Amino acid sequence: MSERVAVRKTYKLFIGGKFPRSESGRSYLVQSTNVSLASRKDARDAVVAARAAVKGWAGATAYNRGQILYRVAEMLEGRREQFVALGVPGDEVDAAVDRWVWYAGWADKLPQVYGGANPVAGPYFNLSAPEPTGVVAVVAPEAPALLGLVGVIAPAIVTGNTVVVAASPTQPLAAVTLAEVLATSDLPGGVVNILTGRIAETAPTLAAHLDVNALDLTGVADAELAAELEVRAAENLKRVLRPAPADHDWTADPGLTRMTRLLETKTVWHPKGV
Repeated sequence: MSERVAVRKTYKLFIGGKFPRSESGRSYLVQSTNVSLASRKDARDAVVAARAAVKGWAGATAYNRGQILYRVAEMLEGRREQFVALGVPGDEVDAAVDRWVWYAGWADKLPQVYGGANPVAGPYFNLSAPEPTGVVAVVAPEAPALLGLVGVIAPAIVTGNTVVVAASPTQPLAAVTLAEVLATSDLPGGVVNILTGRIAETAPTLAAHLDVNALDLTGVADAELAAELEVRAAENLKRVLRPAPADHDWTADPGLTRMTRLLETKTVWHPKGV
């Protein structure tokens, strides 16, 4: 009997709920593993998938979105040892699970905190309600590989946005493994799309894409690249979240800012009648 050879895992992209290889056929060696090297075409495909998912995800009830985020936490908890084997500290995995639960709890509460009835002079009801911005392109932080990734994805999708994420190029395995968690958590395909590879190659395409509504530059450490991306984003007036400080504490209470910065507020006037 010959000795069995273990199946070597290939880490692919996550686009539209599927795991395709890069259309370019490229890969790069990182963490002793071959990982797909996303191209500009892959970035455009991810935006198409994210746009297609907006209507269904934004139209889902806040309660349903909260249930799905909680399911993500359950599935992530079950894969804890797998992430630890990839080099993610156990306490970081635990913090990432707790962060999903925290955002799940806000799903049906944020509209009450961030919206509501406004006092006006006149016989009218004046109501403000938050709505998702749409497709959000996100540059994830280099580290922490898992908690930082959850910290930029969860606040964007809990409010009904869909995202295209450029994952950490130096620690991508946690991102692709998180994609496997998302794919088995009832999250509709296209709500989260993850690209691995060079930020300098995919981010400019996402920043300039006219079907992207907001740009989160959290993980951009290069000041020149961040400035270039902001200029590209200005063409269709994207909302832009600036890069996070180098000493940002991802274990701290995240607050509501990341959720509210990716929302639009719709205000409706209605006569009270007599």
